[in-house]
Amino acid sequence: MKICAIICEYNPFHNGHKYLIERAKAFSGCEKVLCIMSGNFTQRGEATVLPKFVRAEHAVRGGADCVIQLPVLFSVAPAEVFARGAVSILKSIPAVKCIAFGCEDDNAEKIIRAADVLLEGGENFTKALKSGLTGGESYKRSLAAALDSCGADGKLALSPNGTLAIEYARAIKAAGADIEILPVKRVGAGHHDEELKDGFSSASAIRANLNSDRLSGNVSPCVLQALKDTDAQHADEIYDCIAGYAVTRADANTLAKIYGCSEGLEHKLKTAPPRAADIIAAATGKRYTSARIRRILTANMLGLYSEAAEAAIRGGTYIKPLAVRSDAKDEIFAELAKAALPVVIKKMSVKQLDGRPAAKECYERDRTADRVRAIIYGEPEEYEYTVKLI
Repeated sequence: MKICAIICEYNPFHNGHKYLIERAKAFSGCEKVLCIMSGNFTQRGEATVLPKFVRAEHAVRGGADCVIQLPVLFSVAPAEVFARGAVSILKSIPAVKCIAFGCEDDNAEKIIRAADVLLEGGENFTKALKSGLTGGESYKRSLAAALDSCGADGKLALSPNGTLAIEYARAIKAAGADIEILPVKRVGAGHHDEELKDGFSSASAIRANLNSDRLSGNVSPCVLQALKDTDAQHADEIYDCIAGYAVTRADANTLAKIYGCSEGLEHKLKTAPPRAADIIAAATGKRYTSARIRRILTANMLGLYSEAAEAAIRGGTYIKPLAVRSDAKDEIFAELAKAALPVVIKKMSVKQLDGRPAAKECYERDRTADRVRAIIYGEPEEYEYTVKLI
């Protein structure tokens, strides 16, 4: 069997995600599509609007054959670590031969060229990147200019999807994985566009308009019903309190152990007002985006440190299936059983992580994230030791 993987968040699952799954099935030459999906927190540091098992079910109903979990040590991390962590798990599954992703530019050669430049580094690239940063440019624009100076297409780095595309290609090559990339031209709204469109709105727009009647044209009926039952506004208030309190409890040295919290930023966060929303507002600027600050606050709240993430990538983690298509379960589980990483489903299977300290730490961080999201949304915690058969 050949499997095409999609690295995703599905926060929530919408028509654009369904479109990508359809394109992956049509063009990858693979028999099945496996999604590796962030658990209960995302790369922007947000608690997901719906819990992981619900979102996994929506993905299978939307065309995926299997959804496994991307551990929170990788999901709440910069694009490079997000990609490296996902690829480290996908590489362990022999049947995974391709990674499909949406991107504004679907030219695979451009993406691979940019990834090669990043991977190789070199004096010219380093000098150009440093020149942009010391000149007051943001990291994103400095990176784009550095890529241009080395013969790559810097425009790729100016969008979140383009950045992830480059990082996927770089992670695959760095890991020596036998995996191809399949960029698919993104349709509809931009990644951060918060205005609802007809049919293909961004996840950001859907989250910003949960009470709109226009949602029904962008998501399936099961997703729409689940969104109607969630209280995102109250959840934001709870997050503000918990994440803000966590910063007051942490010292600067602890904050500096988190990806992206360095060069004095850790001290700036400590002197900001106590609520998370106020900390984000005070620290955001040309140098630091609001997404980066929120990600750092969430990482601190959940105890996610760069050293643990690097150890998990080096030492291996585990495969946690969340949902599987019923008529494909035997084939899927047979392929997962061939993986180099342990498959965690039942409570007893967690014992496979004994003697694997990095994987055990990774799993414990996931369980903490599950409990914290349940608190933020005032919901009962989902039963962890199962797989949804759809």
